[in-house]
Amino acid sequence: MFNFFRDLFSTELAIDLGTANTLIYVKNKGICLREPSVVAINNQTKEPQAVGAEAKQMLGRAPGSIEAIRPMKDGVIANFDVTEKMIRHFFGKVQSRKMLFGFKVVIAVPSGITQVERRAVRDSALGAGAREVFLVEEPMAAAIGVDLPIEEPTGNMIIDIGGGTTEVAIISMSGIVYSKSVRVAGDEMDEAIVNYVKRKYNLLIGERTAEEVKIEIGSAYPMEKRMTKEVKGRDLVAGIPKTLVISDEEVREALTETFSTIVESVKIALERTPPELAADIVDKGVVVAGGGSLIKGLEILLREATGLPITLAEDPLSAVATGAGKLLGNPKLLKKVTF
Repeated sequence: MFNFFRDLFSTELAIDLGTANTLIYVKNKGICLREPSVVAINNQTKEPQAVGAEAKQMLGRAPGSIEAIRPMKDGVIANFDVTEKMIRHFFGKVQSRKMLFGFKVVIAVPSGITQVERRAVRDSALGAGAREVFLVEEPMAAAIGVDLPIEEPTGNMIIDIGGGTTEVAIISMSGIVYSKSVRVAGDEMDEAIVNYVKRKYNLLIGERTAEEVKIEIGSAYPMEKRMTKEVKGRDLVAGIPKTLVISDEEVREALTETFSTIVESVKIALERTPPELAADIVDKGVVVAGGGSLIKGLEILLREATGLPITLAEDPLSAVATGAGKLLGNPKLLKKVTF
């Protein structure tokens, strides 16, 4: 009887706790929250001043009394207390009523996560009010989210390029046969653009400006049409604000090393794939998901590097959250793929 009432008054959630963005999927409702993983903390009271989109606007612009923090780094928790406050805030936004018995939550985590990092994620969710916490590896969640036949005895390859990590995995029969997680993804791309502009033009630009450059004119392969963007920053020689125009060729040059690391991790995964599963991948190709997959020409670069068919997920930004959410309605699969 207790279990009946507990289930009646509790909610089931799935979270893609990303370095750049946090997505929350509510059972029977779909994705109900999509916010940047940023918290603005008041340095005097140590309480959150703003969370999510509002806090992101403060990055690099807040006064000394307020610090805008990104508590997730490389896909894992860098600041435990701030992460717990962020999760609690997001939970509060998606709950339509006060939960009497807490809630069940599935959280997607990088495949290369350590035991200590797993415990930190689990403790953060429990501290924020969760009753039960299940962890699923991001590539597995992404594969479920893009409807790959993961339960069949065939090889499925997925590449998930997020904000903090790039996950490459071969999946068969509801298990990960091989996975490689490299902490090179969207954040490193932004950092590479900042360093390139600093090195070449003696101009210091902010993280948000670098992200805008990456999104608007970033590309992994030469484009038919040349693109440029005006960027503003501080001249490191004169010490005054300055504006310059940067081209897509320069951005591509800045991102060369990042793309090389991603391509190398894909090649290593293919080399370590059992022959039978490799044959399946040749026929079915590779699916690419995550925000980083939206970089122009990335599928062409991967196709040339591997010789395999490359497919971009229909909704790459939501793949992990959708996959974790689908597990809420499939208890049998949830038991198989979570820990």
